[in-house]
Amino acid sequence: MEVFGLAGRITHVSRGLKIEPTMTKPMTPSDTELLRLIVAGDEEAFTLLYRRHQSAVYRFALLMSGSATVAEDVTQEVFLVLIREAHRYDPARGPLSAYLYGVARHYVLRCLERDRSYVPLVDESDESEVAPRTPLIARDDPLGDCTRNEVITLVRQAVLTLPARYREAVVLCDFQELSYAEAAAALGCATGTVSSRLHRGHALLLERLRAMGKLDSASPGAHPMRCFV
Repeated sequence: MEVFGLAGRITHVSRGLKIEPTMTKPMTPSDTELLRLIVAGDEEAFTLLYRRHQSAVYRFALLMSGSATVAEDVTQEVFLVLIREAHRYDPARGPLSAYLYGVARHYVLRCLERDRSYVPLVDESDESEVAPRTPLIARDDPLGDCTRNEVITLVRQAVLTLPARYREAVVLCDFQELSYAEAAAALGCATGTVSSRLHRGHALLLERLRAMGKLDSASPGAHPMRCFV
């Protein structure tokens, strides 16, 4: 398979160009089946897998970095790695999504280390990219739309201030809705470590939001992020 040829396809797909599928299988192939086809050189299998996972990878990178540019770059790198190393993915270690998050995490942390002097807040123009499926505020939240948008922005800002090890646990478990086991597979750690980091991340978020004046000292400590995701 020509890596550079598929790299070009990543760019085309990400820009919204339509690629007519040629696969005629009556049933939707699994990730594992698509990976086998990718290793065999099937470009349409790659396109389908890309479309299946691209938005989740982009969302993770965006919430971790606060930068649409970083998210775009990381997403492209993740799928280039998948092209080159599809044969290295081991289904026994977790779902493909966890593997992709793990690769994305590596590149995000590298970008943050490079640009650690400045991590911008995600601006509202990225709203459709950040949460097309899962709102950051519950629909039945008593706050009005204006207040809701303000709180969404403040929550994102607070998440971006967390140390990376807590931020990634919060993003994966609260925003991406991964189980502890899936998050552990993505982070390469034990499920207990994920639980511990998530608990600490929630505590730090409460501190940040209280400092911003959005939560009072009597706010419940249990599952503090559930009202935001």
